[in-house]
Amino acid sequence: MTNVPISAGEVRFFSGSSNPQLAENIASKLGVPLDGTHITRFSNDNLYIQLSASVRYRRVYIVQSLSQPVNDHLMELLMMIDIARGAAASEIHAIIPYYSFGRSDKKDAPRISITARLVADLLKTAGATHVMSMMFHSPQVHGFFGIPTDPLSSRVVFKEYLSQKDLTGAIMVAPDMGQAKSAARFAKTLGLPVAAGNKERISDSEVIISGLVGSQVRGHKRALIYDDEIATGGSILELTRLLIEEGIEDIQVICTHGVFSRGGLGRLTAIPQISEIITTDTVHIPPEKIHPKLTVLSVATVFADAIRHNINRESLSDLFVFGE
Repeated sequence: MTNVPISAGEVRFFSGSSNPQLAENIASKLGVPLDGTHITRFSNDNLYIQLSASVRYRRVYIVQSLSQPVNDHLMELLMMIDIARGAAASEIHAIIPYYSFGRSDKKDAPRISITARLVADLLKTAGATHVMSMMFHSPQVHGFFGIPTDPLSSRVVFKEYLSQKDLTGAIMVAPDMGQAKSAARFAKTLGLPVAAGNKERISDSEVIISGLVGSQVRGHKRALIYDDEIATGGSILELTRLLIEEGIEDIQVICTHGVFSRGGLGRLTAIPQISEIITTDTVHIPPEKIHPKLTVLSVATVFADAIRHNINRESLSDLFVFGE
């Protein structure tokens, strides 16, 4: 990594209300201040936003995860981008650690929206000149953007954490075939065999996993379940049931985006065989929701490195999600 100092006079760093701590950590690692954002509401519930520092002819970075409340956070982001454009920013970088709309990535039912593409279009229309995110739900989401987009990987922080642990006899398992390729890349870096579930989704919170494909699970006592996102935990619960039937005694669950909605975290931590749930800070988890089994790793360094590479006009390919 090139450690060329970043001039605080050339950039402006702002955060929406979704994840100010991650934004602060990224700015700190870059050695630039996090400028203030004033967010309030009119009496009719319309948002009112004002950026506290001049952005004229500067590179502007706006950090905002599209976490709950998703639509409010999206509107905040679009307004902040529009403000920066109207105030003559030279570049506007939307740093979106968690792009929740990535799950709406295909037309698998009549009369529905491919919302991942719609939101990508809205970001461009608002004035974003570049998007940086982490672990899109599927590769095709990258192609929905009509502006330069960097899909970063969280694997580096997971690898650093897991390299300190004894993984002897473990196997990595993806909940479905859609995550199998990503899990295979990760398993290769750790020297582990990999398997994937044959999953059928019934509803947003209900799935059926009819079996496992890939390496033989039976004979292993430990499993690492690897997924991009956990919301209600339905897929992980079903896969855990299957792994326990195959003789797995200890399970570590790994996911980039720990959404943990509708009691999902509680259902997972209640399973005795799940010894640890490892996630990142792309989605802010309030202190009162932190559980002893939950480990939260920061991706601030990954974003800071990518931003520094971008400013110095260096390649980011080593940080991309599709890298080895």
